Amino acid sequence: MIERYKTPQGRQLIYESYDKLLQSYGVCVEEKRMETTFGQTHVLTAGDSQNPPLLLFHGTADNAAMMWIYNMNELSKKFFVIAVDSIGGSGKSEPNAEYYQRFDQVKWIDDIMDAFQLHDSYICGVSYGAYLSYFYTLKRPDRIRKAMCLAGGIPSSSFEVFSKMVKAFMPEALFPSEKNCEKLLRKLSGPNYAVFAENEELMRHWYYLLKYFNNKSMMKHKIEMVDDSELAILRDKAKFLIGEYDILSNYPRAIHKLERNGLNFEIIRDAGHAINHEQANLVNQKIVDFWYA
Repeated sequence: MIERYKTPQGRQLIYESYDKLLQSYGVCVEEKRMETTFGQTHVLTAGDSQNPPLLLFHGTADNAAMMWIYNMNELSKKFFVIAVDSIGGSGKSEPNAEYYQRFDQVKWIDDIMDAFQLHDSYICGVSYGAYLSYFYTLKRPDRIRKAMCLAGGIPSSSFEVFSKMVKAFMPEALFPSEKNCEKLLRKLSGPNYAVFAENEELMRHWYYLLKYFNNKSMMKHKIEMVDDSELAILRDKAKFLIGEYDILSNYPRAIHKLERNGLNFEIIRDAGHAINHEQANLVNQKIVDFWYA
């Protein structure tokens, strides 16, 4: 098994910072844990449980606390929000031996929905979470009403994914100093970088993740390639929001795939890969508008 954190002290710093981020949400958030096939999954819930359910999934090296800091308050007014810490990720979920042997993303999300007794739900994710959102929708269309995919298109090859990740995160991720943390965020963001720079706890948390989280722990979260022939179901169910400055998602090949398949997408001005941080108010409204249309 792979240790998720490089040191026990690093884990403690991340968890303490995680809790401080929750205190700034501006809405009552409950932490829940549930047993799934692949370990104990930790989630954040907010909003009236009688509202339509909304599953939220973060990106590869992130967690629920940092990902939805600018979204949870507004979204919880319309939905019963369930923000998931990916198992194997940098949040509070704890993977078991099954996770490392045979992780199945669809089965894992099935388990989460079953734990909340959800027959169907809205779903939304950022980056890798966007992949989980559209992929689960394809595999379980009867369980998803609509999907919103933020900062993530539909790649055509594993090499395409790998090359974009290397370009975006290297070399800064290899040398996780506070200076390189800032440089990396500037590279990933659009002109609204201040939403990070002016939030000291958010910047501190991001630095802790770069320094102390072991990204190899997330390697079981594979991205499965999807052929054009499989995408028709997403035309009515999914929408993609992609930042104008998103170096990971906004490039000709990815945009052409969305256009070629007649998928619903929109380019958001003055946003990069951290689209729901950089244009939080706009993204919150577009999520509500799409699902309540």
